[in-house]
Amino acid sequence: MTEQLKIEKRIMWTTIVILVLSAIFFVSGKIRSDIVALCALVALLVFQILTPDEALAGFSNSVVIMMIGLFVVGGAIFQTGLAKMISSRILKFAGKSEMRLFILVILVTSAIGAFVSNTGTVALMLPIVVSLAVSAEISPSRLLMPLAFASSMGGMMTLIGTPPNLVIQDTLVSAGYDSLSFFSFLPVGLVCVAVGILVLLPLSKLFLSKREKKSDKRSGKTLQQLVNEYGLSHNLFRLRVVEHSSLLGKTIVELDIRRKYGLNILEVRRGDLSKHRFLKTITQKLADPDTTMQGGDILYVSGDFQKAKQFSLDYALELLDGHTTEETKDADKSLAFYDIGIAEIVFMPASTLINRTVKEIGFRDKFNVNVLGIRRKKEYLLQDLGNEQVHGGDVLLVQGAWENIARLSREDTDWVVLGQPLAEAAKVTLDYKAPVAAAIMLLMIVMMVFDFIPVAPVTAVMIAGILMVLTGCFRNVEAAYKTINWESVVLIAAMLPMSQALEKTGASTLISNTLVEGLGTYGPFALMAGIYFTTSLMTMFISNTATAVLLAPIALQSAAQMGISPVPLLFAVTVGASMCFASPFSTPPNALVMPAGQYTFMDYVKVGLPLQIIMGIVMVFVLPFLFPF
Repeated sequence: MTEQLKIEKRIMWTTIVILVLSAIFFVSGKIRSDIVALCALVALLVFQILTPDEALAGFSNSVVIMMIGLFVVGGAIFQTGLAKMISSRILKFAGKSEMRLFILVILVTSAIGAFVSNTGTVALMLPIVVSLAVSAEISPSRLLMPLAFASSMGGMMTLIGTPPNLVIQDTLVSAGYDSLSFFSFLPVGLVCVAVGILVLLPLSKLFLSKREKKSDKRSGKTLQQLVNEYGLSHNLFRLRVVEHSSLLGKTIVELDIRRKYGLNILEVRRGDLSKHRFLKTITQKLADPDTTMQGGDILYVSGDFQKAKQFSLDYALELLDGHTTEETKDADKSLAFYDIGIAEIVFMPASTLINRTVKEIGFRDKFNVNVLGIRRKKEYLLQDLGNEQVHGGDVLLVQGAWENIARLSREDTDWVVLGQPLAEAAKVTLDYKAPVAAAIMLLMIVMMVFDFIPVAPVTAVMIAGILMVLTGCFRNVEAAYKTINWESVVLIAAMLPMSQALEKTGASTLISNTLVEGLGTYGPFALMAGIYFTTSLMTMFISNTATAVLLAPIALQSAAQMGISPVPLLFAVTVGASMCFASPFSTPPNALVMPAGQYTFMDYVKVGLPLQIIMGIVMVFVLPFLFPF
């Protein structure tokens, strides 16, 4: 019996050593956190603390599967421009009032953060907030740190807002307790936001307002900048093919409008008005010579207005007035870049194509791209480009399918493609899909909120993720996979079995005993305060998810030993893990705004540390009130 106890004790201390070493490596940051987690998992296997089935169970855990689904859903919300659309409209209410703008930034950011990852929320809101701050003549640094903090506060409002929420839900369910509802977290999140606004208003004004914003230097041009630079919108006209048009059934090569009218058909936009409208809303086609005109087609042509008008009269086309598009009646005419895009290419001085005309080079035949304009020194050529000879150093603006533009970059002997076409394509929001993404997100929330719908939360998230892909809210399936942060997924999947190892070997009992013996004699409030601030301190050095995974079973065990409800203690873990503001490196959002706001480490200490401490003190009293012991 004594020998058996020695073996059990040795296994327990081995587990604790693995845990401590993992924490040290997490803190050092020299090795990626997912690799550290995998090494810890392998160590638990090697020392036979866990069986292979137990060690690998994390990869099939519903928390991990739900996280993957949420990454996809969140990615679709960004890809369709839905979040940007909502936030931009709401923030217009702020006007130029600094106080109103400050409060609206926090409220809008926390609302988006309730449904989307805090990192994604900040990435979305950062350019919007900087733009608003500049137009309101406010220093962006006054708003960017509160923006990062608000994204974390918003994560406390819903079950899916932040991974630690999913971790404590899983801990409760695994221990046989009732699961938390989708909005169980909402009162806690609202308190966090309220405390955040009250504390950050004076602190940000005191410490963050004096910094001047340096000019933002951009490398490369945006698609809209290219459109404006070449004046494409001034020479762009849209013609609708109506039912009685003599254009119906004709191909572009048959029309020969470049020779007859001096016009260039850039693209044909075809609205899908069939019963499958939900699945595909707009089809963009580059104007191939063989493209056959159909009723309802919108032709985007460039050239002289009078000639475009004559062309429309000759073929009984409807010349759109520039204030309507095929999808909305109030938008201005514009080139969209859903399926086809534009890019600049610069001709090398030693190119073999110098002094040959654009028509002779054969961009259309070889690469299936149009040449829209030529920039020669400070001159822009936009008319009769086919007969224009190319000179060394000329910059050509080309239009085509994104993959065809990318093909041009492989022809590196004659020209160089400026920028990264595929990277630009990834930035283009499929805004016509925003209503679809909104409907799917609402469907997911409804399935998770209402208990009478017999669908588990993880199933609801999986359904939403699949629908986002099937309905075209992503450019392709690969784009959906790219939204998944695999480092976070592997980290959580590999660390979840650690909690089982701590429980199996008695290590969590030992740690919780120490906590209960040290703080339990002062009552449950003291115990909860100890757990909260231990979590808060650890999160400054370790990711909030890893901290929650490690401390959730200890909080559960401590509650069991004191004979109290584990719910307030587990909430102390998730809030303590998520409300970490004293360091720029404690959460990705804090790090994201650091360069844009020109913050120093001490700025986070001055503003974030008081907020972190005040938030902890408030939570110690609020959590037992919301979730009694």
